[in-house]
Amino acid sequence: MQIAHASEEVFGSSHTSRAIRESTNRLASMSFTGPSLLSGGLPLRRGSSTSGAAALDLSQPSVSPHAGPSALSMLVDRGRAGDSGETTPHAAPSSLADEHTTADSTNIPTAISKDRARSHSSHIHPRVSLEGVQEVDEDAMADSELRRILARGEPPSERTPLLGKKDNWAQRTATDLRAARSSLSKYSPKELATIAVREPVKALPAVVLGLLLNVLDGVSYGMILFPVSPYYPDYGSLGVSMFFVSCITAQLTYSLGGSIFKGGNGSMMIEAVPFYHIICALIISELGDDAGAIVATTMVSFAFSSLLTGFVFFALGYFKLGSLIGYFPRHILVGCIGGVGVFLFITGLQVSLGLSEDSFEYTFATLKLFFASFHNVVLWALPLALAILLRVITHFFHHQLIFPAYFLLIPAVFYIVVAIGGWDWQYLRDQGWVFDVGQNAKPWYSFYSGFRFALVDWGVFWSAMPTQLALVFFGILHVPLNVPALGVSLAEDNVSLNRELVAHGVSNVASGLVGSVPNYLCYVNTVLFYRVGGDSRLAGLMLAAATAVVMYLGPVVIGYLPITVVAALIYVLGIDLAVESLWDTRHRVNRLEYITIVVIAVGMTVFDFVIGLFIGIILACFFFVLQSSRRRPIRTVFNGSTAKSTVRRPRAQRAFIQRVGSQTSVMKLQGFLFFGTIGVVEDEIRKLLDIAEWEHNPIRFLIIDFALVAGLDFSSAEAFVRIQRLLAAKDVLMILCGAAPHSVVGTALRAVDLWADQEGTRVEVFASLNDALEWTENTYLTAFYENQVKVKGDTPAPRSIDLPKVQRMPFTLAESFQNSPRRTLLARAGDDTLPVYVPDVEDPPRPPAQPLGILLQTIGSYTDAPESFFTQFAPYFARVAAPAGTTLWRQGEAADGLYLIESGSLRATYEYNADDRVLETMVAGTVAGDLSTLSETHRNATVVAERDAVLWKLAPHALAKMEKDQPEAAAMFVKIVLKAAVEEVDVVTSHLIAVLS
Repeated sequence: MQIAHASEEVFGSSHTSRAIRESTNRLASMSFTGPSLLSGGLPLRRGSSTSGAAALDLSQPSVSPHAGPSALSMLVDRGRAGDSGETTPHAAPSSLADEHTTADSTNIPTAISKDRARSHSSHIHPRVSLEGVQEVDEDAMADSELRRILARGEPPSERTPLLGKKDNWAQRTATDLRAARSSLSKYSPKELATIAVREPVKALPAVVLGLLLNVLDGVSYGMILFPVSPYYPDYGSLGVSMFFVSCITAQLTYSLGGSIFKGGNGSMMIEAVPFYHIICALIISELGDDAGAIVATTMVSFAFSSLLTGFVFFALGYFKLGSLIGYFPRHILVGCIGGVGVFLFITGLQVSLGLSEDSFEYTFATLKLFFASFHNVVLWALPLALAILLRVITHFFHHQLIFPAYFLLIPAVFYIVVAIGGWDWQYLRDQGWVFDVGQNAKPWYSFYSGFRFALVDWGVFWSAMPTQLALVFFGILHVPLNVPALGVSLAEDNVSLNRELVAHGVSNVASGLVGSVPNYLCYVNTVLFYRVGGDSRLAGLMLAAATAVVMYLGPVVIGYLPITVVAALIYVLGIDLAVESLWDTRHRVNRLEYITIVVIAVGMTVFDFVIGLFIGIILACFFFVLQSSRRRPIRTVFNGSTAKSTVRRPRAQRAFIQRVGSQTSVMKLQGFLFFGTIGVVEDEIRKLLDIAEWEHNPIRFLIIDFALVAGLDFSSAEAFVRIQRLLAAKDVLMILCGAAPHSVVGTALRAVDLWADQEGTRVEVFASLNDALEWTENTYLTAFYENQVKVKGDTPAPRSIDLPKVQRMPFTLAESFQNSPRRTLLARAGDDTLPVYVPDVEDPPRPPAQPLGILLQTIGSYTDAPESFFTQFAPYFARVAAPAGTTLWRQGEAADGLYLIESGSLRATYEYNADDRVLETMVAGTVAGDLSTLSETHRNATVVAERDAVLWKLAPHALAKMEKDQPEAAAMFVKIVLKAAVEEVDVVTSHLIAVLS
């Protein structure tokens, strides 16, 4: 069978996994064949290393600086040449498997042929299986649009087949009309007449409630649309008319199919009022006493704000960018809401006393005005008391009709008191109890007379653009809040934010074209409208018609409306917004975010909304940097003694690596690295190189793992250049891993020439932490074996590892061990754990026959028993030849024996789920399949021959025969194998801890 291999990514001049495996296999053979083979040309170093082995050069300088490359250089060069392709596999597929497989097949488990068991020798052949043959359901595999969409993992939407193919609003409306016509065709004329009467009557309560809410909102906020100023005389009623025009436009848009909420209530964007006051103040200050130009420029600016808001809404929805709004910091929006709340509260005070925008200042004189007389106190305190009373009532009672009933009761009581007192309406207007709309009531369309484009000062118009943009920016933040909340409240599961944004775009553009102000879908009004039966498009259209009637009668109604009602409404909303922003968030946000909220609200109140918003954004950015810099970018730091690669090595090599692993330091980074956090990384590395720490634990390699790093900015990339120079000064090699060349991290590092393929850099780059650890372990072993050959061998010493890019670092035995703690540790560890035997060339010792030789080499070091003790186990092992690519066993299969690896290498894959897996390499001189065989459990990994391998197998029946023939020796054998297995488990466990920590 063929083995599927993922293509290896090219990391510049760094190493592919296959090149590292080749080096590992050669080093494994040195554990029991002896380094004398070096004199015969066994390669132990590569020619393209930048500095790794040089940092571990324990030899005298070469006699001839022009000596040819070593055998290791040539072998690894050949291995790397084989890896130059983009899809180089780890191992070639088994030739035997090719006879029984196709390109689409998977590995088929192999079995040992019993016919070839003579002389304890057999070969593994793949079993032919029909597991890969499956019947194909042509219907199930039909290439439909729905299957393609689901295969791409896209979430269902209105464009998903079977969920609706209505691409735009016009098509959706046409579909709704066809559906309505189809439904009506099922009824008789009499039934249609009944429906024509019943449905409007059914929607009538909702229409009455919705109309009341529109009137209350229109009078409250339309009256303050224009600031109180002599340049806008009697414009309160015109503001109400503009409110109703915007409201009707939005209502028609939503009810005619624009929104999925059939009875959605449209309303003017109340939060735009503070920005309109800023625009009016700017226009008045620029144009002076030119009343005609002031009004014309104001009206055009108001209408343009609707157009601009509509275009932004439409673009966000049309290009499916609605989710972008969610990236805006929520606490800035909360601060803006608090600013609007304070503004409305102050506006309530102004409306109560009839103060103009200019006459209200934050001075002691203004404060005295509020308490100048009992009459003044009653004017502003009565509506404030009514607003507070409403909130006290709603605190204990939560019925949705309390709010409209309360504000219906207030004017009723007012009219009763007026009737009892016998006051006339003119007296009430003069005393500030009723709105004075002027002697000549203007019709609702009078505001169109202000659109005199010839009088518009376009210079002033464009100077107000920053405020316009702030208005749009603040306005578009509400829809992503209102729409999902409505979907939850009304149990509407098919809400599309992008569709609602398009509908808002259409309604606002339409409002701008008819000369009105921005609008949106009102959450509170819509919920109340639905709960009293307004869940149909007919109800929405009836509400639009009723609002139009009230708009036509607007000036007459406003002239008899108590100011107390309007002021109380403004107070209620202002207090609610201020409490929601400044009080409720005290324990919900952190301290820095709360400071931002308060500063925004204060800035909007003291200065203006644009300045307050910008102050908030600047503060949010500053606090974000401050908070992010407190997050530790270093996940963990450990050394090579704690973290090891998943290579199953001979015991002697493993002990050596355990001793010298402290010279490898691993630093795992996390999060996004930027100028605020990179200093922590730099300081930590400086601590590693500090004199006191260096004397205690000098290092040769620093591995920096970027696997958990989301990205880094230019400052961080430049910092790593400084770190590399700092390490080079201490002869420490920087190794980078976990970052692909064209990833965000890799691109940033390559931009500052910090990569393995950059000229002059002393950096190694690997795909994963495991590869980096394996390479450092191989480098330690390579340096030691080479040095032993040079010191004890009779042949001329081969040349040290080539450094084509950088100058060689002077690490030679001529230096005293006392002056080089790293060299001392390496040499002593090798002498203690890797004794080197240089054979007599004239009379070399004859190695023991197999499998005795491999038994001694793999498990002999775990006991003091003589060679004769292992001789009795040899007959129970059978020789197995496994070509590269052969699957020995699969995860979950029953154990068929343990294997001693004489040559070659095996690759184990531990599959935990569809995404997570651990790879382990088992080289010559180790045991495979031991735990599952001895415990008689299923295999916990899939093992494949990575290179042509010669194995010695102890089958379960052979183990049973051993236990029967020699029970005491078999028990000792099992204990020895378990000792080896425990050490291998510890290695894998330490690697998992390093990766997951």
